Amino acid sequence: MSGRPEILWPLFAELKTLDGIGPKTAQALETTGVTSPRDLLYTLPYSGVDRRLRDTIVGADFPTVVTVEIEVAAHRPSRNRGGAYRIDVDDSQTRFQLVFFHGRSDYLNKVLPVGERRIVSGRVELFDGVAQMVHPEHIIEPDQADTLPTFEPVYPLTSGVTQKTMTRAMRDALTRLPELDDWIDPTQKAQENWPDWAEAVNSVHAPEDLNALAPHAEARQRLAYDELMAHQLTLALARQSQRVRQGIVSEQTGALQRKVLASLPYRPTGAQQRAIVEIASDMGKPEKMNRLLQGDVGAGKTLVGLMALLVAVEAGGQGVLMAPTEILARQHLEGLQPLAEQAGVVLEILTGRDKGQERVAKLEALARGDIHILVGTHAVFQKDVAFHDLRLAIVDEQHRFGVRQRLELGQKGQGADVLVMTATPIPRSLALAQYGDMDVSILDEKPPGRKPVKTALISTERIDEVIAHLRKAVDEGRQAYWVCPLVEESESSDLIAAEARFKALRAALGEDVVGLVHGQMPPSEKDAAMAQFVAGKTSVLVATTVIEVGVNVPNASIMVIERAEIFGLAQLHQLRGRVGRGEAASTCLLMYQPPLSETGTRRLTTLRETEDGFRISEVDLEMRGAGDLIGVAQSGLPKFRVADLEKQASLMAVAQSDARKLLADDPSLTGPRGKAARNLLWLMRQDEAIRLIGVG
Repeated sequence: MSGRPEILWPLFAELKTLDGIGPKTAQALETTGVTSPRDLLYTLPYSGVDRRLRDTIVGADFPTVVTVEIEVAAHRPSRNRGGAYRIDVDDSQTRFQLVFFHGRSDYLNKVLPVGERRIVSGRVELFDGVAQMVHPEHIIEPDQADTLPTFEPVYPLTSGVTQKTMTRAMRDALTRLPELDDWIDPTQKAQENWPDWAEAVNSVHAPEDLNALAPHAEARQRLAYDELMAHQLTLALARQSQRVRQGIVSEQTGALQRKVLASLPYRPTGAQQRAIVEIASDMGKPEKMNRLLQGDVGAGKTLVGLMALLVAVEAGGQGVLMAPTEILARQHLEGLQPLAEQAGVVLEILTGRDKGQERVAKLEALARGDIHILVGTHAVFQKDVAFHDLRLAIVDEQHRFGVRQRLELGQKGQGADVLVMTATPIPRSLALAQYGDMDVSILDEKPPGRKPVKTALISTERIDEVIAHLRKAVDEGRQAYWVCPLVEESESSDLIAAEARFKALRAALGEDVVGLVHGQMPPSEKDAAMAQFVAGKTSVLVATTVIEVGVNVPNASIMVIERAEIFGLAQLHQLRGRVGRGEAASTCLLMYQPPLSETGTRRLTTLRETEDGFRISEVDLEMRGAGDLIGVAQSGLPKFRVADLEKQASLMAVAQSDARKLLADDPSLTGPRGKAARNLLWLMRQDEAIRLIGVG
């Protein structure tokens, strides 16, 4: 499969070969990612203009686009240069004016000769009671009426490209559509009443009305599905190539797990038990595990992770748990150490801070197999870190980790199983888009003993009451987080906001009561400030959002979020999850600056009404769109030209099961539908997938 199939060549020719596109226009289009006729065809119109022929402009709802047959009555050139050149025209009921600025008399007399009939189409507005059409977009002879589309598509433009140019080039591009065999499952296609591919492309560029532009229009759904299908095929191929790679069979009797469970004061939730079983069963198979453990804030992912690590240890191997930050790695260590001891398992930590002899000693113990479970930061990626027999790698907090890092980690232990844990509940459609190559376990129950957090909205004008409330709580021995807003993009201004709030709270509550953590601090100072708060030496921790991930201080029962309306929903939900971990009833105060916008209100009231992270993420998706939700830069989300992940979410799940089924039936894509699917992958520029199929 060295090159693109010949049938697709016309779609990937140079843009300059299209009618009306010169080098300059081609350059302008390339800035928007349009580099071939194929890209142009996937640039769909976003609205349309009704150009149906009317009898008269009388009764039209001005200002609006009107198409009408007229007779030219008189030319009135401008007296001063560059002024308005007016032409009086009559339709079947009334007289109005065509207006041209910088109009040239000889040209206009040729195009609109007095006494002749023409069809004109353009925007009509009233000026001082006179109806005027300024610069008609179309002027044609009556016998050419059928060349005018009744509904003209309007394309998204970039500077230097006009609608006329787009329409002309598009018309040419449409003549190059090859007849391709269909890659969609015939039952699926019939059930949805979807057109063939070429028919769908033709149809989206010749909409008959505004309905044809909606995401649910059949031709648009079909093209969106193609895009999602190509993406899911790529992920399914990645999954297949991972599975082909021999994994290691890790079997257990469950003895170590039972020791740990016996020492716990509570029983795991049903969701936790289900996930533990799914993971152990995956680890007992010869294929490599590639599973995502998705759980809401406080759903108890860490316990599930430990149970998985114990499978590796009981089978005679080692496990590694990777956290995104030093603070989190230390917390995992503290949380897991006592449990590991119950099972007689050796747990150790490795971070960038380990230096010299101490580091060498740890690495030697690891290579000998004396350390069973290693907890660490990305420092475990370094070249000199070698395991005796790595069976399982767990990555905590996926969104800092792309597919590339997932693969790198897998290479540390050639056949090691991989489990990714994320505390970011993502709506199903996005989870499939981002982690479609993985199997998913979801923790959707809260462990017993987690108390609900009372959430309240309060205006910044009442900040003095909040501080008074805080003083009382601190006197009672409670602890609180105070999260400062991320003011601008620049981190220095966050810093100023955090330091100002820190000073004000110290003045109000006392010097040694308040600590500060922000992104600009050296890690050692950050850890020291955190450690003081964890130990209860400080009662209030002022922070920028560095605390959103994973920090565990059971005594902290108050969370104040300043200017909550400028945070994302998911982020607010993560922050709130830092309280409600101990015995005390917890509160989260969302401070906002009035007046609240409509979206601000919806965001904060959603949060007040529910603690269900998955529900919150669905609302977030509706409000913000897919790209913003995960932060496009690190989202690993593909850029879809047609598919709309918010409005066509259900198609993603269908595409995933279809892609997986197609590969199960035809792993090398050499059958009739498989060959059609290869065309789809080329058409959608899925180079990654094409590489995975290799020669076939």
